[in-house]
Amino acid sequence: MADTLDEIDLQILKTLQKNAKLTTKELADAVHLTPTPVFERQKRLERQGYIMRYTAVIDPEKLGQGLLVFCKVKLQQINHEIADAFMRRIQRIPEVTECYNISGAYDYLLKVRARDMKQYQEFVLNKLGDIDNVGAIESTFVMSEVKNIYGINLK
Repeated sequence: MADTLDEIDLQILKTLQKNAKLTTKELADAVHLTPTPVFERQKRLERQGYIMRYTAVIDPEKLGQGLLVFCKVKLQQINHEIADAFMRRIQRIPEVTECYNISGAYDYLLKVRARDMKQYQEFVLNKLGDIDNVGAIESTFVMSEVKNIYGINLK
């Protein structure tokens, strides 16, 4: 699918990844086109699913959610029904900001935000611990964020 994008499409995507608040005119200036074709290209990129949504990157520390934990979850047993039930429950837990089905010794990797260790402990005991078929949990606590580009590499 990426081979259907030309250099201008990629420039638009790169520019929007850096700042999605740009007006059409500002975006057009950045990619050296007039606003009308840039507007049409941006709408096409949205329709085709290259641009999934626009969002603000918020500082979790300022909102009291400074503890970042990567939590690996192993289910006791797994089939479609159990996996679907787990994923539905995870969707409803606000502390889980991302969830990935992974390979290896664990089945899922969760990115969890919490105020502090006590809130994370309550999350593990009262939310994860309440989900059927959770067999093992391994938590990795982030001490500092070294790199987060909030986007993908577009060459």
